[in-house]
Amino acid sequence: MKNFLSVFVFCMTFCVSVSAFAARCADYSTCEEAVIAWCRGEHPRADGDNDGIPCENVCSSLEQVEQIKAKINCKR
Repeated sequence: MKNFLSVFVFCMTFCVSVSAFAARCADYSTCEEAVIAWCRGEHPRADGDNDGIPCENVCSSLEQVEQIKAKINCKR
């Protein structure tokens, strides 16, 4: 039982720390990576200026973002 409790505590600590990770646009090397994270809700503030283009350091146009969204079936 003690071993189970230790594993449970470790897992809960790890899960919380992973979900608390705040993504940054600098973490993405492609627009597709950024759009996927944004659409999944993993980086909700990626589009800080609300122009429909997340992470403008890797996404250059709304058309590019819309194409990726269609490809991955993102309804955002």
